[in-house]
Amino acid sequence: MERRTFLRRGLAAGGGALIGPAVTRPAAAERRDGVRIVRTVEAPSAGGHYTPNRDPLRPEPFLRLPPGSVRPGGWLRRQLDLQVEGLNGRMTEVSDYLVYETNGWVDPAKEGWEELPYWLRGFSDLGLVTGDRRVRDEARRWIDGILAAQQPDGFFGPASLRTSLEGGPDFWPHMPVLDALRSYADATGDDRIVPFLTRYFAFQHAQPSAVFGRGWGAYRWGDTIDSVYWTYNRTGEAWLLDLVRTIHAGSADYVNGIPTWHNVNLAQGFREPLQYGVLAGDPALRAATYRDYATVMGTYGRFPGGGFAGDENCRPYFTDPRQGFETCGFVEFMHSFELLTRITGDPVWADRCEEIAVNSLPAAFDPAQKGTHYITSANSIDLNDVAKTHGQFDNDFAMQAYKPGIHQYRCCPHNYGMGWPYYAEELWLATYDAGLAASLYAASEVTAKVGADGTAVTVTEETGYPFEETVTLRLSTPRPVSFPLYLRIPGWCDRPVLRVNGETLPLKAAPPCYAVVSRLWRSGDRVELRLPMRATTRTWNRGATSVSYGPLTFSLAIEEKWRRSGGTSSWPEYEVGAGSPWNYGLDGSSFGVRRRAATGDPFTRRGVPIELRAKARRIPQWRADDENVVRPLQDGPARSDEPLETITLVPMGAARLRITTFPVIGHGPDAHTWVVPPIATASHLWSGDTTEALYDGVSPSSSGDQSIPRFTWWDHTGSLEWVQYDYDEPVTASATEVYWFDDTGQGQCRVPVSWRLLYRDGGTWRPVEDPSPYGTARDTYNRTTFTPVRSTGFRIEAQLGAGVSGGILEWRITP
Repeated sequence: MERRTFLRRGLAAGGGALIGPAVTRPAAAERRDGVRIVRTVEAPSAGGHYTPNRDPLRPEPFLRLPPGSVRPGGWLRRQLDLQVEGLNGRMTEVSDYLVYETNGWVDPAKEGWEELPYWLRGFSDLGLVTGDRRVRDEARRWIDGILAAQQPDGFFGPASLRTSLEGGPDFWPHMPVLDALRSYADATGDDRIVPFLTRYFAFQHAQPSAVFGRGWGAYRWGDTIDSVYWTYNRTGEAWLLDLVRTIHAGSADYVNGIPTWHNVNLAQGFREPLQYGVLAGDPALRAATYRDYATVMGTYGRFPGGGFAGDENCRPYFTDPRQGFETCGFVEFMHSFELLTRITGDPVWADRCEEIAVNSLPAAFDPAQKGTHYITSANSIDLNDVAKTHGQFDNDFAMQAYKPGIHQYRCCPHNYGMGWPYYAEELWLATYDAGLAASLYAASEVTAKVGADGTAVTVTEETGYPFEETVTLRLSTPRPVSFPLYLRIPGWCDRPVLRVNGETLPLKAAPPCYAVVSRLWRSGDRVELRLPMRATTRTWNRGATSVSYGPLTFSLAIEEKWRRSGGTSSWPEYEVGAGSPWNYGLDGSSFGVRRRAATGDPFTRRGVPIELRAKARRIPQWRADDENVVRPLQDGPARSDEPLETITLVPMGAARLRITTFPVIGHGPDAHTWVVPPIATASHLWSGDTTEALYDGVSPSSSGDQSIPRFTWWDHTGSLEWVQYDYDEPVTASATEVYWFDDTGQGQCRVPVSWRLLYRDGGTWRPVEDPSPYGTARDTYNRTTFTPVRSTGFRIEAQLGAGVSGGILEWRITP
């Protein structure tokens, strides 16, 4: 698994449910002149024209249309066209994991894991959504090969996966393949898929229960549950539901808490209880998924854009907006939200999908989609191809530059492809009552069966949303037909306006909700939904704020200096540096709006059709660290004596470099002076630890406190090690305090045998003069005083005990 080894650190969740109620209960429908306002759509019985759930599965309010039913236009079509000619669409040209002749998914004697499944899931649907012949033909070749390679007992894929987990099968990499096959069957009617899946699930059903609790699959079983339901709804074979029960029993336990803090596991796995609840019918299972989402976002989702601080694993106290969210996490979160929208009928999930899609996902790629990066952050002022060594991120490999990244990022380049195709497919949904739902808004055309007799109607959607306020729908039908039309009112919009054929229909909406128009529709009918937008702010950690305009979040327009750093002319690699100041705090909450003609790609600096103007002041003390990573926010409001300036804000999705969570400038006695922390370096740092723990101000409960960030020299043992502070300007010190890390009983870190403090004197390190004893007590600050000295650098030199290592939880230098 290379760098994706899951680090089991026993991280504890904090915060609780900060994102709305744990369970959303539907409000009573309200009728207003032919319009019903529905908070959450519930299906009293299974129905609709697109394979509704069979008993005993609970009815779902919304049903997925066959891929190809929705034909996207406008900005979304542009993103898909870029994908066709970009990394996902041309992945076989650059990925050695996708060589047909040596791939274990079509030749079981060869090797393979998640790369082909990840890629094919997005690539196949890309062809179905765009109709691109090359993509469709290539996807068909792979699907034919996978189907032909199934073994007599139902297993498929690389034979090595049969025994790769403790002698049993690794089911995780099969899960994305199942999605690709289902989409292909729904779009083409291929009658090979249902028998294929039935045989594979029979193989799973015959396995001992222990295999369902192993590997990545244990945290991601919701993906398979969805595929088993799909198969059951087409065959009615009851044993498939027994398989779901076995899967749930083996799944990591998302019902009673958070079983993993790996970001992609969470993005996929948190929905498993609610998915199982479709069979089990226990409302506590639905509540668990809502609660898990609230816990994750309340603890780590403390910045705009819809993601959370998971630059591999979430880490306690690492919640600053500089922390990244993996590209895999973006698309998996979107997929989860799309699925939950259909199962629950709750529009909040569509809101959350939209937030990621229009704010976070676009900047995960370079503008040509020739490359991606591993993590994307809400606050990021440099994207270089250099590993970060101070523990700023959970991973210590370089992961911010744009590149194909086949071996550097591995999962993300192969997996990102489902993001835009799935989003396009989910713009429109069928409903349990034979209607249509506009779930996500973008220019598009949909053809679907509606009404009692399944009349095929076409709805053309004209809109520049999310960059414009108005969505216009034009209906074409061969004959008048009655059906309900569901229109999502996003949670940010409190004054929607709805017109049908020019007549205004009053809306008393409490968003997020659905406006449901039920009537006899005729060809040429026109629906206009206006979603008025205005600039708003939201407060986050430490009093910082973000700015939104409708569904769009805005970032500082930093001048981006793109530098070709590697790759080829066809597949270039880029680093991006800042060519203008970025360290601004907002001064005031008044914003000007400037619109421009919508030309080109709106997720590029040149193509943005809307900008905001804001008043701001620079905070000179807010700086990058020595590896050009933006330093975390400090408590606000922030004091600044710098001149008042007018700054430009652009949509977050168009800003590859961005400050999106801004300090707020204060002018009163409560304003805080920003502090320039030292640069901390060490002779050695264990991966996953951080030198920033030394001065983060988080007081330990004991020397063995593993709930807070820490610095250790592990896995060096018995050696002479050092850690040092470097300051921009000389500081005067007469004392130092050290809180040693010692995990006796749990690990191999102990207090040092001895230590001393040195200071920099020109180019020489000298011991401080006349020091008091250097303490090594556990569970307390060890204070040492000395003759005052003024210097730009101080260093602890520690002798580790024989056979053991050591570390520090807090280190203070005091005047």
